[in-house]
Amino acid sequence: MLASLLGPMPDNAAVADISDDRILSTMAERVFAAGFVWRVIEQKWPGFEQAFLGFEPKRLLFQPDDFWHELTADERIVRNPQKIKSVRDNAAFVERVSKEHGGFGRFLADWPEDDQVGLMAYLAKHGSRLGGNTGQYFLRWLEWDAFIVSGDMAAALRDAGLDIAEHPTSKRDLDKIQNQINAWAADTGLPRRHISRILAMSIGENHSPQALREYMGE
Repeated sequence: MLASLLGPMPDNAAVADISDDRILSTMAERVFAAGFVWRVIEQKWPGFEQAFLGFEPKRLLFQPDDFWHELTADERIVRNPQKIKSVRDNAAFVERVSKEHGGFGRFLADWPEDDQVGLMAYLAKHGSRLGGNTGQYFLRWLEWDAFIVSGDMAAALRDAGLDIAEHPTSKRDLDKIQNQINAWAADTGLPRRHISRILAMSIGENHSPQALREYMGE
């Protein structure tokens, strides 16, 4: 049963083939889902795709201010002005990185898999609203080999003896988590994504397999 809940094997190399519009779409989906009911965002997503012109960065960056203002009244989407603005900002972010690296997906694929914390810091600094768990879920949704620092995952690490805060967000704590996950990945041959899920499911409240799959977006 556990193996069936670990999800597919991540493939960082395959992320290189993801187009910039799908990168931006995933960014936006994770930003809008943050602090909101995920199922509602998923149900409305076809409307998001229409409203945001298929999330093509070049098309979005060509749009005038009026286009973005009108989105704040568009019933096809969740009308959060700050999150709508983040799509515009992240379109510029994706376009810039894509030009520098031959595609945003290529940039992600080339990032060392043992330095997720560094990648998270880059996304938080240069992207819009991509810090914290949003950046982690963005990577996970693209099938990059990402761990998620959930409450249960952090509790399991503390139970295993790792000296981190109950809610680890500092660079010191994140570096400790990265080093421990890297060590277990080297010892077991498991991807970091699977190690993260094993930790999260080993402690805390129990949920049905169906509920877990829904929570993990599968």
